Amino acid sequence: MIKSFEHVGMVTGDMDRSLAFYRDLLGLRLHLRKTMANGTEVAFLDSGNGMLEIFAPPGGAGPASDLPAATSGVLHITFLVDNVDESFAKLEAAGVAIKERPRPAVNSEVLDRVAFLRDPDGIIVELAERRDERKLD
Repeated sequence: MIKSFEHVGMVTGDMDRSLAFYRDLLGLRLHLRKTMANGTEVAFLDSGNGMLEIFAPPGGAGPASDLPAATSGVLHITFLVDNVDESFAKLEAAGVAIKERPRPAVNSEVLDRVAFLRDPDGIIVELAERRDERKLD
């Protein structure tokens, strides 16, 4: 039934600030940016195997809040990188807010290393490095 993962939608208080983070720092490719009839800006950014859809309401939006424990919802968005430590260092040097420094992944059956940062609206972004397939044998 499912062909692939398509996109995640999120809201930002400032489209330019979000594009500077997701496009310019993380390297997602801007696929579409337009303003809808109601004044809301929308952008689609391609990660290579799925997209991030960002909405910016004309009146702005407040910062994100972390999902409380035992509450249904989305905890974070994760991007696969070649090297968590190198990617994290680049983002830290750019002044990105840090939630958790690089460390071994808890779910080590799938991932090797992870780190957590915050986007300009406070949304938690995980950087993940896959385990070397040779280690899975």
